[in-house]
Amino acid sequence: MRSQLWGLYVREVLRVFRNPFVVLVTLVQPFMWLAFFGSSFSNLAAASGKFGSGTYFAFLLPGTLSTSMLSVGMFGSMSAIQDKRFGFMKRILITPTSKQTIFLSKALGAATRGLIQVPVMVAAAVVFGVSFPLSPLEWAGWVLALFLLAFGFSSFFLAITAPATDWQTPGVVANFITMPLMFASAALFPSSSFPSWMQAISNVNPITFSATLGRSFLLGTSVDWWYLGDLAVFAALGVLIGYLVSARWLRVE
Repeated sequence: MRSQLWGLYVREVLRVFRNPFVVLVTLVQPFMWLAFFGSSFSNLAAASGKFGSGTYFAFLLPGTLSTSMLSVGMFGSMSAIQDKRFGFMKRILITPTSKQTIFLSKALGAATRGLIQVPVMVAAAVVFGVSFPLSPLEWAGWVLALFLLAFGFSSFFLAITAPATDWQTPGVVANFITMPLMFASAALFPSSSFPSWMQAISNVNPITFSATLGRSFLLGTSVDWWYLGDLAVFAALGVLIGYLVSARWLRVE
């Protein structure tokens, strides 16, 4: 199983680099969020005084990276449907490779692709004047948080789309899930300004856990390392659901 998982995982990672357009979009899209969204609200954020001691770009960066981990799950599920439509999934399923191995390779591959955005976003943030007074332990904790978030969302998306063969399914699911999760989190704005019902969602939203942890590193505020545990539980739950659903419902036709 290890060799099969490794081979399929490497394929998932390499297939991104074989399409220069996909690489370009993967790298540029979060940068555009930081540039346009951050620039649009930077003056308003500075006037409000609710975004900590740093600039709004420093506040926004952890949130933008966290929401990017949400979107990578959609691409992982689209990869699964592509393999079904072009016959690769059928060829794999007639080998001793299990459905769970296929699921894990795609979830891990999607999470790894998400982390490619981290150095690009950090470099872009430096251009906008963000400093990074992080220790090696804090860097490791931040990257681990982003990986757990991406792994969990990739697993959930794959579980939802496991029975599907329609190209439109991942997009429909993503549009239904992405906006509520993104805006009902502390990724873009402080949750203290939300109405009570949105605060309730934000308090259990894994995007909030990741964004808040990264922001505490970046802004030098009190660090709650328990957020890593919350993200680990979220990722484990996603993997468990995806593992069980894939064993039962992953199919080609």
